[in-house]
Amino acid sequence: MSNEKLKVPVFEGHYEHWSEMMENLLRAKQLWGLIDPGIIEPAAGVAQSEAVRKKLEDLKAKDLQVNHFLYQAIDRVTFEQILDRRTSKAVWESMKRRFAGNTRVKKSMLQKLWRDFEVLEMKNGETIPEYFGRVLTVANQMRSNGEIMTDGKIVEKILRRLTEKYVYVVVSIEESNDIEAMTVEQLQSSLFVHEQKFKRGNKEDEQALKI
Repeated sequence: MSNEKLKVPVFEGHYEHWSEMMENLLRAKQLWGLIDPGIIEPAAGVAQSEAVRKKLEDLKAKDLQVNHFLYQAIDRVTFEQILDRRTSKAVWESMKRRFAGNTRVKKSMLQKLWRDFEVLEMKNGETIPEYFGRVLTVANQMRSNGEIMTDGKIVEKILRRLTEKYVYVVVSIEESNDIEAMTVEQLQSSLFVHEQKFKRGNKEDEQALKI
């Protein structure tokens, strides 16, 4: 894989998700050892063989590559908050201390995500898969920040914010199913079937008008 095609996961405040994605990338590039355990410098005053010195130089060159990936992943504000940038391990540990398990940060992020979740609604002209994709993106971000997002919550949300043409479909689904026990996949399959029926109906109406 060339560097030009490499997609570095961007840090957007969800540390657990980002760190796992970044770790997978570094392992795939065989660079994770620069983070764990990191570069172990020889003790001061200890003589080094040429082979050891060469190996240390290679590791430092690779460490610059890891830092390059990390710098691509974070914005300027986050970058400036990292005081120790001597090694990629130092940058990684700084990110971990600042964002991993930070209750205040997670609480603030969850408040924003809840606001985003509440205002989500299906747009006119939007397909069922597109609408589900937007809802699930926010729901998964909430899960990453510790919120318990059950399928029931997501199903209820989706049903409440469908466009008007689905009103009778929603009534039918609610009358024939236990919404709290319904999975997101089941709802999406059901709504997708109705969406295809709407499309076929529209085509038949167009053909009738032409005739």
